[in-house]
Amino acid sequence: MIEDVTLADIEAARVRIAGGVERTPCIMSPALSRITGSEVFVKLEYQQRTGSFKERGARNALVQLSPDAHRIGVVAASAGNHALALAWHGRELEIPITVVMPTVAPLVKQARCRELGARVLIHGGNIAEAKELADKLVADEGLAYVHGFNDAAIIAGAGTVALEVLEEVSGLDAIVVPVGGGGLIAGVGIAIKAKQPSTLVIGVEARRAASFAHALRHGAPTRISMEPTLADGLAVPEVGARAFALARNRIDQLINVDEELISLAILRLVEMQHGVVEGAGATALAALLSGELPQLRGKRVALLLCGGNIDPLVLSRVIEHSLAADGRLIQFSATISDRPGGLAELAATVASTGASVQDIRHERIFGGPDVSRVRVSCIVEVRDARHADELQEVMRAKGIRMHERVRPHTHG
Repeated sequence: MIEDVTLADIEAARVRIAGGVERTPCIMSPALSRITGSEVFVKLEYQQRTGSFKERGARNALVQLSPDAHRIGVVAASAGNHALALAWHGRELEIPITVVMPTVAPLVKQARCRELGARVLIHGGNIAEAKELADKLVADEGLAYVHGFNDAAIIAGAGTVALEVLEEVSGLDAIVVPVGGGGLIAGVGIAIKAKQPSTLVIGVEARRAASFAHALRHGAPTRISMEPTLADGLAVPEVGARAFALARNRIDQLINVDEELISLAILRLVEMQHGVVEGAGATALAALLSGELPQLRGKRVALLLCGGNIDPLVLSRVIEHSLAADGRLIQFSATISDRPGGLAELAATVASTGASVQDIRHERIFGGPDVSRVRVSCIVEVRDARHADELQEVMRAKGIRMHERVRPHTHG
């Protein structure tokens, strides 16, 4: 096993980045504790200046560059957060930054990197393909490559978050860590197991990009085929060899979560924690909501909310989808009178139950031959699935025929 990152390296990184990186809050969340059954503490890494924990490793790596690398500049392949961190700290430290981003990188992250002065190149469909161009720039332009999750300085910087959590949460039973390339959980695992080995280190991957689990099954990092995922920050087709070697024996459990659960976790964090957390960061909460960690009920658990850089349009879609999955938005068709007052009667009936109409569309062309009646397609906000059933009963009593109700998928 490659033991080239130690607790001493993490502690040195902490001193090195002090003043350049925020010490983010780690607070107890009564709301999340109630819905999960654990005593939940959330580490708000999405409050870093560029919105993710990646600043810790980026700063630690950049301040250790040789004078030549400092002058010529660095390059990295990144879907966004590592790129943002390098761009921010490169500008502050006056180091030229080039980032190669895959085509799936969120537009908001691409634009922000450019705003921070980085040279942004778009290449490939994933991180591995983006790295091919980055490697060419190393050869052609003499740039120094800073790996987003496999560089020793990056891993040491990431591990500083665990030191803060241990200081802020006494008697910590477990820490839940999102896993992409493995750098974060490697750094966290080193710090936790050296300082407080009884604390469980639990990794969580997006099911559609479970490259660490694949590496564990095969005994070494191997490339996988990925599907698109809300947790784009974790979408790494092959974990880092160094990160894997450092983390594999320091992880107590590794689980994966599906897109529905990631989506629901984003909504829960917006509503209950008043925080905008991207899919990668929300996987930590998704893990607790999955039902696969029953041993953590009643335990003191820290969730690393590692990033908050989600595209606003994606966030809007996720919230609406999650409200539907949560049983709080329903869609149905109804046949009503096409005479004056027909639509008003429908709206009044919905309102009488305490539900709220979000959208109504008439379907006259395909509504049938009876020109006195019209079919309408409705989206209505309700409290829960039971409230939706109550609405259906009231409409039936009023003679309004509801049909084609789309029953949302709900999570326990």
